[in-house]
Amino acid sequence: MNTSQLDRLDARILLALDAEPDASALALSRSLGVARNTVHARLARLEASGALGSFTRRLRGSALGYTLTALVSISVMQTQSHLVESGLFTIPEVVEVHATTGDADLVAKVLARDTTDFHRINTEILRLEGIQRTSTVISVLEVMPTRMEGLLERLARQDR
Repeated sequence: MNTSQLDRLDARILLALDAEPDASALALSRSLGVARNTVHARLARLEASGALGSFTRRLRGSALGYTLTALVSISVMQTQSHLVESGLFTIPEVVEVHATTGDADLVAKVLARDTTDFHRINTEILRLEGIQRTSTVISVLEVMPTRMEGLLERLARQDR
């Protein structure tokens, strides 16, 4: 789903859900002043279109004992990028991967219990066929977590 498919009402519904995740369609419809069936249909459409990620994306790694976050820049042999990507997918601690521009081809977000655990995971990453080199930075503090509220608030205020 691209952002042009989200409208002002979608944004208002998502902001209301962010404020009260357990709210029913009826409660949302009352607080937003729209029909319950409208809210229900909008939520179903947002979910079916892929606009809403899985519930586990909200879970913090620290709740599972993974207190170390590392960002691993990965340079790959271009003819074997598919092997690297599929290999990264098999490592549970690799929780996010982005194809990038610049010196690295991929950047992986890796969660670990501590530095010893990260060393084990990094060794596993380095064993993947097709990797030329990696470079790692360790996050010492999450200054700003992923956020969408500001973008949703802007959309919710727009006149359509």
